[in-house]
Amino acid sequence: MAKVCAGTSGFAYSSWKPAFYPANVKSKDFLSYYSGRLNCVEINYTFRQLPSAKTLESWVTNTKPGFIFALKAPMRITHILRLRDAAQFTDVFLRAIDPLRAVKRLGPILFQLPPQFHCDVALLSEFLAGLPNDLRFAFEFRHVSWLSPPVYAVLEKFGVALCLAESEKLETPEAITAGFLYYRLRKPDYTAEDRKQIAAKVKDFLRQDKDVFVFFKHEENPAGALYAEELLKELS
Repeated sequence: MAKVCAGTSGFAYSSWKPAFYPANVKSKDFLSYYSGRLNCVEINYTFRQLPSAKTLESWVTNTKPGFIFALKAPMRITHILRLRDAAQFTDVFLRAIDPLRAVKRLGPILFQLPPQFHCDVALLSEFLAGLPNDLRFAFEFRHVSWLSPPVYAVLEKFGVALCLAESEKLETPEAITAGFLYYRLRKPDYTAEDRKQIAAKVKDFLRQDKDVFVFFKHEENPAGALYAEELLKELS
């Protein structure tokens, strides 16, 4: 049965008090509290360094059963190597996060390319061919040259999701390239009508038996976390 996983890109924000985190909740308990209200989080920590086994164990121990972690792939792969000759380090990363997969807590892995990285279909195809087919992957392209049918065709060939990202700078066309969807909703605000449309869209994909991952903007204030909670309640 298809499910929706909703949350934010990060959780460790004291600015979310008291509208989301109660005033008496300590920062070390944020993740535990968060997992009581939302069922997924996108982790940026893995963009900058490999997580230790102890860190992964702590994440699992401090969250509710079934809580899912979507991880951002390391910047070494996307920003330094830029997908070229990246197979070895990608394997190192995947082995490092395997404890999450082993306990069924690993969600999609997001590869977020830098804004100045222009389209290279052959390079993308070569990189995707080296990824294991038993994990979920999503790609967020931030240069408009990638947003084209040839790129979508390569993603679809390998079952990789086009990250449906929207912000003030760029909106990704809703091209469905995998058996699941990955949304990053990062506009400054979403009106009640906007959120109603998002819920209707997610509901339609669930009827198509597609899992949907939705991550709202997280900085400054708790609006994104509250929107994610509202979405889960709407679809429960």
